[in-house]
Amino acid sequence: MSFSLIALAACDATTGEKPWIVDRFDDVKVIRYEVPGFDALPLEEKELVYYLAQAAKCGRDILFDQNCPANLAVRRTLETLYENYAGDRTAEEWKALEKYLKKVWFANGIHHHYSNDKFAPEFSEVFLLDAIESIPEERFGAELNALRGEVCRAIFDPALYPTKLNQKAGDDLLLTSSSNYYSGVSQQEAERFYAEMAAADAGNPCPVSYGLNSQLAKDPATGELRERVWKVGGMYSPAIERIVYWLGKAHEVAREPQKSNIAALISYYNTGDLKEFDRYNIGWVRDTVSNVDFVNGFIEDYGDPLGRKASWEANVNFMDKAACHRTEVISENAQWFEDHSPVAPEYKKKEVRGVSAKVITVAMLGGDCYPATPIGINLPNADWIRKEHGSKSVTIDNITYAYDRAAQGNGFAEEFVLRADDRERMERYGKLADDLHTDLHECLGHGSGQLAPGVKGGELRSYSSTLEETRADLFGLYYLGDPKLVELGLVPSFDAAKAGYAKYILNGLMTQLARVEPGKNVEESHMRNRQLIAAWCYERGKADNVVEFVREGGKTYVVVNDYEALRGLFGELLREVQRIKSEGDYEAGRELVERYAVKVDQELHREVRERYYALGIEPYGGFVNPEFELVERDGEVVDVKISYPADYAAQMMEYSKEYSFLPSVN
Repeated sequence: MSFSLIALAACDATTGEKPWIVDRFDDVKVIRYEVPGFDALPLEEKELVYYLAQAAKCGRDILFDQNCPANLAVRRTLETLYENYAGDRTAEEWKALEKYLKKVWFANGIHHHYSNDKFAPEFSEVFLLDAIESIPEERFGAELNALRGEVCRAIFDPALYPTKLNQKAGDDLLLTSSSNYYSGVSQQEAERFYAEMAAADAGNPCPVSYGLNSQLAKDPATGELRERVWKVGGMYSPAIERIVYWLGKAHEVAREPQKSNIAALISYYNTGDLKEFDRYNIGWVRDTVSNVDFVNGFIEDYGDPLGRKASWEANVNFMDKAACHRTEVISENAQWFEDHSPVAPEYKKKEVRGVSAKVITVAMLGGDCYPATPIGINLPNADWIRKEHGSKSVTIDNITYAYDRAAQGNGFAEEFVLRADDRERMERYGKLADDLHTDLHECLGHGSGQLAPGVKGGELRSYSSTLEETRADLFGLYYLGDPKLVELGLVPSFDAAKAGYAKYILNGLMTQLARVEPGKNVEESHMRNRQLIAAWCYERGKADNVVEFVREGGKTYVVVNDYEALRGLFGELLREVQRIKSEGDYEAGRELVERYAVKVDQELHREVRERYYALGIEPYGGFVNPEFELVERDGEVVDVKISYPADYAAQMMEYSKEYSFLPSVN
């Protein structure tokens, strides 16, 4: 893979800044990623990327509204100020308002994208209202003028929309969460509503993912519950119509089998029929030949406390053929990995079907993949489709490259990794270990195992996301240290696993706490998963000193003393987590998460944050997208040009002008 000189440039000699980091604010750095290989694509594939990229940008408003019903009004009010304010832009309160807007853009709303807590403004309500009053009302329009009070309450009232996603045991998780997946509906009402649907579908070998693409709302007059389906003619129709338009353009230039798959996705968006979504997913997972690929739709359910409703996301990519070797090898040996898994025999798949994996170059991020994005994807999510038709996994190489480049020389290893040999292994094998762990997690981990007869897959309720990520991570960790990887030529020795294990345990027990606000517990599912694994292994291996906390020089460190024993613990925990999922054992899953994944040692937390932030490192990273432009001659497309903008705010303002289709209240 070749990257341009821009991406490979050293730090600016005068400022010390890295040119691929385009903005920094609060706890965030914004990075520019590049798309190596795009110029070498055939014209029809370039054109396909362009149309799919347009579709990926058209659903942005949907995610904002899903995250909180006040998000669009807040964003648009602040954007109007940002564009029109004539006051002193060097004043501290203006700078605070500007930072707040950048955070809203980054998180797709007024809540932190990881902690789920509402942002606390560092400017006053008086300043905001004075700034608004300084701008002619017609610049805001009638809709925003009418919502001014709601905007102020959403920003400044700590009791209104306090958290986007509440997962605290014992609370009504719907009435205490601010996401917009349910309107006036209690947790008990929603669980009963969907339980009745599932009961009517009992015995169906192809169960529908009820509730995936709708808001469940209560009529305040009658108390009746009804679904507002996200489709053309339904909720979010103006945005979905534009998505469908660009998918139609993509359909015109696509080849089979992708052409039929795009047609199925368009049918799903037009009808809202989840069986059409299943048809699309089956076709999509079977398509292992298309070079250009994409994700577009209501996909992941992490934002729903009940793990049922999906956020809108999009991703456009093409294969990095040179880097696909490792995923091809893993896919070809999928049955071996399943057969040799430490889980109980009855919960292993006797026949692994349709597992495919590839390394991709991402060309456009959208919705819940933008600006922050996953580095790996495994889909589809329906267990019955995985069992009967397989799954498709990707590792996003140009994104991991961008993250790795941005992190070089930041002093993290010197501050937090006690032993020189661990630091040396992490430097030599860290990216390889991370990439392989992601490959194993996505390609095999999520697709491994099977449910016991009669188990549908939703029994773990609010703990399902954390436990599923735990299961996939454990699968990857266990096999990262297997001699089979050396035999297959994927790693040179067990040292690669040592690098990955040391980094994972350090992160799970300590350094990820830099992302948690003081006094808070761990809320985000992936962070809970990592703490669960690390804390469980620390406790279970304590008698043999497998993992140890060490105090040296007034600082706390985590060290792994026995890597082979740690791998055994990963296998032991994987066996139990797979059992919990296979049997739908809610109580055991709840106990595991609440005991190991949630609570934070506040003294250690303070120390980690002090040491971490003293390095000037932002714990979160996201991206600006490239721009694509059609080149036409005599009405025919003759090329597609790519460029790399370096202005985060400018891209956000452009997207809000060009790809904003929904009213502020939906």
